[in-house]
Amino acid sequence: MKQLLGPDIQAMAQRSVLCWLATVDASGQPNVSPKEIFAVLDSEHIVVANIASPGSARNIRANAKVCLSFIDVFAQKGYKVLGLATEAQPSDADYARWADPLRAMAGERFPIHSVFVVRATKVEPIVAPSYRLYPLETSEAMQIEAALRAYGVWRADEGGL
Repeated sequence: MKQLLGPDIQAMAQRSVLCWLATVDASGQPNVSPKEIFAVLDSEHIVVANIASPGSARNIRANAKVCLSFIDVFAQKGYKVLGLATEAQPSDADYARWADPLRAMAGERFPIHSVFVVRATKVEPIVAPSYRLYPLETSEAMQIEAALRAYGVWRADEGGL
């Protein structure tokens, strides 16, 4: 069986500061919200901390279909993960399996009310249009340098913060 969430995807998720979780409510209205604490748990599951997301929780209970995306903002590449989500509650027998990696990230600062467990069904790459429109002219290094300039940041080895 092919790993949907292989090493490349796991590495990209670790480099991403946020992920974006898209859900749909009972009336079909889509909603997307940023999630700060998330992790690829294994080759099939991504776990997301429910810190302040009652809307996402309500939507997942109404419709399990979700889309989760994350990108490296400098390389301008990432992944879109389609899947089915459930909400694991602290009273659930297997809650620790889902929550432990997130607790390590959240520390004492953020209370985790529940965990959104996304079972990936399909994964697609996300790339900036330049990669597709100008493949011979566009490199990851060029995209990173352009993003550093655009965001006004420097590399640590170049005297930045």
